[in-house]
Amino acid sequence: MGGTALARSRVPLWDTARFVAIALVVVGHAIQRLIGDSDAALVLYLFIYAFHMPLFAIISGYFSRPGPPNERRMRRVVTDIVIPYAIFETIWTAVQAIVEGNWSVNPTQPSWTLWFLLALGIFRLVLPYLALVRWPLAWAVVLSVGVGYFSNVDSTFSLSRAIGILPFFVLGWKLDEWGLVDRWRLADPPARLVRSIAVVVLVAWLAVLIVFIDVWRAIDLRFWFFYDDAYRELGQDAWWAGLVRLALIALAVLLSAAVLALVPRRPTLVTPLGQATMYVYLLHSFVLYPIRESGVVGGDDRSGWPWLVGLIVLALLTMVGLASRPVRRLFRPLVEPRPRWLFRPDLDTRTGPLRLEPSRVDPTGSRRDRER
Repeated sequence: MGGTALARSRVPLWDTARFVAIALVVVGHAIQRLIGDSDAALVLYLFIYAFHMPLFAIISGYFSRPGPPNERRMRRVVTDIVIPYAIFETIWTAVQAIVEGNWSVNPTQPSWTLWFLLALGIFRLVLPYLALVRWPLAWAVVLSVGVGYFSNVDSTFSLSRAIGILPFFVLGWKLDEWGLVDRWRLADPPARLVRSIAVVVLVAWLAVLIVFIDVWRAIDLRFWFFYDDAYRELGQDAWWAGLVRLALIALAVLLSAAVLALVPRRPTLVTPLGQATMYVYLLHSFVLYPIRESGVVGGDDRSGWPWLVGLIVLALLTMVGLASRPVRRLFRPLVEPRPRWLFRPDLDTRTGPLRLEPSRVDPTGSRRDRER
């Protein structure tokens, strides 16, 4: 059985992996205000940011198909990416205008977490073309490393960041072609050696962060993990700056592989929550925004271990709440809009009826079971 056929079935490993990825995203955002005054928070932040969005991109790429876009696929780009982006960017523009007094309207500059939504759209557009050439993964790496040398490629429509993490999306797609994940998923008995190595890798990365935390703080390592700014803006305009990004790409792949190796292959208590990743991703920032902007956390007296642990717990509870069925039902018109009025009526007869019910697959490739 090929990787494509297996990917279309309900695979607990991928739902659990999505839960892990979105949990890391929410925790990372929750503790951000602590990293200026707490080494422990910065260690955890760097540990997460080294691979959490690359892991998300790998998972999304695994469930992507490189074939030429048909009308149904193009329509889903509009309903799953373009319209949700327009909705949430409008909401964020209003929030920032009311709370911060920032009355500028610029939909080309995505607010906070919305950059990844646009990146997924860009990935869908370029994958069919990359699939036509030899060594698409190598070309994606060249683009990612090369874009850092050009300061004029910026965050407009998330272009710099999308190109920066493109290799991980392409890697996910190639993993499906190679069937590596399916061979691991179906391996019997489990490869205990592989999992032991994965633990060693993650512990070693944590140890490196702890031992050299003063160095990482001094060079602002966290900004390198954003894959956003040009090397010159990161303080490195030497020719070898691209080699730093190349090393970080390799590190992210290694850490992502370690996490995937440790994800349980059987269903767990959190596995169903992995079907609601886009709800959590798009909505969690509204929960954390008041905490980040109010000054409740941060500073010497509010950045110690109790605050760090408390924010981690809050982040996980927020994630579970946003993934719940009542929340999904309430916010479905925003996250999964189905504007039938927007499309030409003759498309229904050429590609089948436009389904008004929520999509069974979100932009990351997550297949959701039908809700009753």
